[in-house]
Amino acid sequence: MKLIVGLGNPGPEYALTRHNLGFLVLSHLGRLLGIPLTKQNLISSWGQGEVNGEPVVLAQPLTYMNNSGSAVKWLLNHWGLPTAALIVIHDDLDVPFGRLKLTAKGGAGGHRGVASIIAALDSDEFYRVKLGLGRPPPGIAPEDFVLSPFSPEEHQHLADLVDRAAQAVIVLTNLGLAAAQARFHRPL
Repeated sequence: MKLIVGLGNPGPEYALTRHNLGFLVLSHLGRLLGIPLTKQNLISSWGQGEVNGEPVVLAQPLTYMNNSGSAVKWLLNHWGLPTAALIVIHDDLDVPFGRLKLTAKGGAGGHRGVASIIAALDSDEFYRVKLGLGRPPPGIAPEDFVLSPFSPEEHQHLADLVDRAAQAVIVLTNLGLAAAQARFHRPL
């Protein structure tokens, strides 16, 4: 079984901000797989199903981004899953907008949600599907940039990015990291 977690902030005021890209991908993945996120416990909204025969749990932490680790730890403990069964989908300022980067471990790279997960699990050995935002324009703090809505130009490419990321998660789940990287490490 795999636990697939999309990171974001709960609440309508954050729904279409850059920092909620993980939530957007996880919701889309749930629709593609017919796994509704209707359960509301374990500090998350979640649903259970399969990706081509592989059992999965899809979850969106109901904590705010910077406290995602507590929800992820609850979810892993509830199903008795090892850290290696975790796939985290999140935004990344160091990846150009529209690009995906898939990794198996590493540091938080300044992402406080990922840092919270690493701290809660005392491990960085989990899969990440990083969704490129690119760096903020000069004069805009990274914190303000990630909590702002997508630009009109970005919005034109958002549906494609979300769908490609969901497809990357499916390939990662079924065929592994190398296959997903070979197919999805490219620009829009």
